[in-house]
Amino acid sequence: MKELTTDHISQQFNIELETLRQHFLTMGGVVENQVSDAIQALLDSDGGLAEEVKDRDATVNQLDGLIDEECTLILARRQPAASDLRLIMSISKAVGELERIGDEAKKIASLTISLIEEGESPRGYVEINRIGQMVSSMIHDSLDAYARLDLDAAIKIAKRDRSIDMEYKTAIRSLVTYMMEDPRSISRVLNVIWILRSLERIADYSRHSCQHLIYMIKGVDVRHTPSAQLDEEIQ
Repeated sequence: MKELTTDHISQQFNIELETLRQHFLTMGGVVENQVSDAIQALLDSDGGLAEEVKDRDATVNQLDGLIDEECTLILARRQPAASDLRLIMSISKAVGELERIGDEAKKIASLTISLIEEGESPRGYVEINRIGQMVSSMIHDSLDAYARLDLDAAIKIAKRDRSIDMEYKTAIRSLVTYMMEDPRSISRVLNVIWILRSLERIADYSRHSCQHLIYMIKGVDVRHTPSAQLDEEIQ
């Protein structure tokens, strides 16, 4: 992220920005692992791993609070302008997206524990695996884009959300049809549907994170721009 900032006279300011960057990427790594482990816990019926995912939410919340405090102190002490201000505001907003992703991972872990206790759902695990891989890749690549300040990658990743939405809708239709055919499965299949809903939301938050990165680099707010029009809006 140094390429986006000006050459500050104050070395301490440079250190503060680099520390903020490192804490953001650290939080991203924790959240990325939280999501992948939540999905794996479900597929393996691993209640112990699901509990670990839930426990990691405390770490995510601590990092969220730490980064929020760092952003506030930099704004108060340095009164940054231009690209520095965009960097801090974008990270502040992207951290909120990471915290929400962590919350959804915790929900998946809790639902996994319920499914283990009730008995596995007869349907939906194939869809969870497929959509889960797409979502995990989206999180990883969005963090990589932040680390490299890659505008093109941010745009491409944001567009992936449409494919995940289509997969999600197809999966939901299939599961609803199955519940109608076998009412005895409703309780367990509903838990699967809620897990898929959490994955769909995680994709949304990853898209939002990429939108904040686009603003950081280009100074263009694309939060309300349809994915198909991103390139045109940025140009």
